[in-house]
Amino acid sequence: MGARETILNAVAMNKPDLTELPDIDLSLTIQYTDLIQKFIEMVEAAGGKAYYENSRQQLLNDLAEVKAEGKFMINLLDNRDTEGWKNLNAGELESLDTCYLRAGLGVAENGAMWISERQMSNRLLPFICQHLVIVLNQADIVNNMHQAYQQIDAAEEGFGVFIAGPSKTADIEQNLVIGAHGARSLRVYVI
Repeated sequence: MGARETILNAVAMNKPDLTELPDIDLSLTIQYTDLIQKFIEMVEAAGGKAYYENSRQQLLNDLAEVKAEGKFMINLLDNRDTEGWKNLNAGELESLDTCYLRAGLGVAENGAMWISERQMSNRLLPFICQHLVIVLNQADIVNNMHQAYQQIDAAEEGFGVFIAGPSKTADIEQNLVIGAHGARSLRVYVI
C-alpha cells in the first residue's frame, strides 16, 4: 500500500459521526426594516452600483448606451434568445463586454444575488464579461442567507451562483484588484 492509500485509509477511519444540523429559529435571525435600502447599501459596499428610483428608465438608458457603443453585449432580460448563447465557449465569448441577466433572489444582509443556470443560459456569462448588469425585482429581496436558502431548490435548478459585487482580490500586501477573475463592474437595477 502506498502513502496515498495509507493517508486516505487513516482519514476514512477517523471520520467523526454525522451530526444533525441544528434547527434555527428564523425569527431570531437578522431582519431589516428597509430591505431595499440595506440591499443597495451592501451592493455598493461590495463595489457595485445599485439603482432603485427610476430604475426602469435608467436600465433602458444603460441598454441604449451600451448598444450605441457597438460593443459585444448579451441581453438575457427578455429570455428570447437564450439558446443562441447556451453552447458558446470561452473563446467565442472572449470579447463579451456587457452581459444583462436577471437574478431570482437578492439578499439584503450581504448584497448577494442568486442567478440560476436557467437565468444565465451559459455558465460562463457572468464571469467572462467585462461588465455585468443584473436586474432584480424588489419583491425578491430577502433579509438573510437563511431565508435565501429556503427559497432555492438546488435539485430543480442544478447550477446556480450567488454574486456580490464585481470580481475582486487582494494579495498579502493589501492591493485590491477589481476584475481579476471576472467582471470589472457590476450594476444592479432593482425594479
